[in-house]
Amino acid sequence: MQLNNEDFQRLAKIIKTKYGLNLLDKKILVESRLTNYVLDCGFDDFTEYLETVYADRSGIEMTNIISRLTTNYTYFMRESEHFRHFTEKFLPEAERRMTDRELRIWSAGCSYGNEPYNFAMCLDNYFGVRHSLWDSKILATDISFNALRMAKRGVFAEAALKELPLDWRMKYFNKNPNGTFQVTDEIRNNVVFKYHNLMEEISFKKKFDLIVCRNVMIYFDEQTKRDLINRFYEATEEGGYLYIGHAESAPKGIGYKMIQPAVFRKPAKGDE
Repeated sequence: MQLNNEDFQRLAKIIKTKYGLNLLDKKILVESRLTNYVLDCGFDDFTEYLETVYADRSGIEMTNIISRLTTNYTYFMRESEHFRHFTEKFLPEAERRMTDRELRIWSAGCSYGNEPYNFAMCLDNYFGVRHSLWDSKILATDISFNALRMAKRGVFAEAALKELPLDWRMKYFNKNPNGTFQVTDEIRNNVVFKYHNLMEEISFKKKFDLIVCRNVMIYFDEQTKRDLINRFYEATEEGGYLYIGHAESAPKGIGYKMIQPAVFRKPAKGDE
């Protein structure tokens, strides 16, 4: 089933404006990702389906499109350098300077939840018995209601756990009769999932010590990336960090200072 140019241009413009995704040269990808879904929904062509999407004021059907166009390929310990920095640099630094023992961490574009759960495991492993002394809930957001629904369940195939240490698999997961693995209640309770569109203003009450936004900006053009990183910067505490995907690049002239590949820090007062 083919998507005519008029329908494609209209869809691409709406998605770029509202969600920041640049699809202008990805017509074939859009067709391949959506054709079976449109047919399964009972429509004979894209035009009829898209008119239904545009008439849906809830926006749910549009986010269903976004879910199918973006690759939610994820597993635990993905881009392990971030978890190493988090454990060896970020957390020891936070423990030294945060007298209120309140950590504010945001997983922006959390997909199915592997990322925020992974950071929650790192927190628990690092602090051990001291963890109860800290307020360290992780905010995890995404634009896909389906991804958020699955993330809250915390159920994963065994293949997603392959990079985790064996003792972590035993400590932080319960095996289900069907062979899947569910994150323990203790770890799940340390993550709060919410809907958030990264193209909208960041209006959370407090600033973050760490913002993690990995493999999301690969879909954005340079100006969209710059605008988003500037919003992240304003939402970051002085001395706080931003992690981006190793396959992504940050625009020049941003306020963050690069500490190592894919790790950035907002300067704090007193920095040289």
